[in-house]
Amino acid sequence: MKIVNDQAHAEYQRLSEQEKELVFTSFSRADALDLGLLMLERAKSYPDPVAVEITINGLVVFRHFSDGSLLDSELWLQRKRNTVDLMAMSSLRFMKWLDRSGKELTDRKLDPADYAAGGGGFPIVLAGTGMIGSVCISGLPNHIDDHQIVVDALTALKARKAGR
Repeated sequence: MKIVNDQAHAEYQRLSEQEKELVFTSFSRADALDLGLLMLERAKSYPDPVAVEITINGLVVFRHFSDGSLLDSELWLQRKRNTVDLMAMSSLRFMKWLDRSGKELTDRKLDPADYAAGGGGFPIVLAGTGMIGSVCISGLPNHIDDHQIVVDALTALKARKAGR
């Protein structure tokens, strides 16, 4: 791949490292509940309502729409989940993957109605196994904030599971 955007490449590398740090040794449906609640708690510091979805092995195990969430949040969750499932990376890293090579979704033959390149989708990865699911959030006007809520909640859950 020819890199045409060095800034996007650097951000892509940072996001790749972030994903490597947020690998779990186990992840249960109870963990999904904890993660979803952590995300909703963090989202309270923003004025906008959010929608959160967590899947494990293709099954939606947590889903919540805050009061005031719009119907299109459901579509955004699906588009972010599709991106994570297809690319096995965060939807924000996928955006940087496209940016660094000067490409768009359509250059990859992906329909923007079905896939989203932007923050808010993140893989759930088990060490020694690989990706087992996804966690997605939608609703904030800045997709970087969507991504950060996921990362902060995953970091907190990982620390909690490690007894810290």
